[in-house]
Amino acid sequence: MLFFRVISFLPFFLIYRIGWFFYFLLYYLFRYRKKVVIENIKQAFPEKNEKEIRILAKRFYRHFADLFVEVVKAHQMSSEEFNKRCKILGEDQLIQKSMQKEVEKTRPIIVLTIHQGNWEWMLHAVSQNLGIPIDPVYKPLHHKGWNQFIREVRGRFGSRPIPMKQAGRDILKRKDGFRLFVMLADQTPVKGERSYWVSYLNKEAPFYLGAEKIAYLTQYPVFFAQCRRLKRGYYELEFKELATPPYENTRDKNNHQIIDAYVKAAERAIYEQPETFLWSHRRWKRYRDNDSLSEKG
Repeated sequence: MLFFRVISFLPFFLIYRIGWFFYFLLYYLFRYRKKVVIENIKQAFPEKNEKEIRILAKRFYRHFADLFVEVVKAHQMSSEEFNKRCKILGEDQLIQKSMQKEVEKTRPIIVLTIHQGNWEWMLHAVSQNLGIPIDPVYKPLHHKGWNQFIREVRGRFGSRPIPMKQAGRDILKRKDGFRLFVMLADQTPVKGERSYWVSYLNKEAPFYLGAEKIAYLTQYPVFFAQCRRLKRGYYELEFKELATPPYENTRDKNNHQIIDAYVKAAERAIYEQPETFLWSHRRWKRYRDNDSLSEKG
């Protein structure tokens, strides 16, 4: 991935020109997952006509192209640039919820987010603005070179990327101190893994149970992080409380309060700024009837 490392040194005005070219290739030449994007948008916005859907799809591809070059640029961005380009809201509540008054010490916090805005910049913006260690939980990519490049980006400034399969054990081991465990919780569970089905953007979709189970075991507070694009190259990240311990372990009652709260927060964020959501993700490719390990919503 030497090519991307070289590009990361370019100034932003050149980076975004590359983004325009990338947009042309994706939308007009290769038509990257265009059918998936259109179908997903139609499902989420049944009230929109064909023209409105095409406009929203184009806006998504423009953002997606910008996102790609911004992630490449993140390989060489300074902490000052992250501070300048990313505004943080709700940090006071985050810090307050980390305090365990009964034992007079801080504890980690679980942060759930979605593929919206620029989730890669978001990690470093919080770390640099608030001075908080961040451990992003990630699902390894199939392309080894790109996976290594993304690990390098996420591992800057002392962050510790954690593979999803190791997340539970790692989080349980690191119980002391204020840190954030960040999970992109809108990823599709792998086939054969127990999942929870719930209505999401007008169609049922499966969700991982892992984040909720970890919250029950650790009794950590859970927040949602919403990333808004303010303008090209500038974002705003807002933390919103989803759940506060103590939690009642409701696994046997089929009551998944944390996941339900997360899904509602995710939908509100998507409807607020739909063009910055990852519509190319095949989120609804599975059906509950074929899922023997599903739990009903």
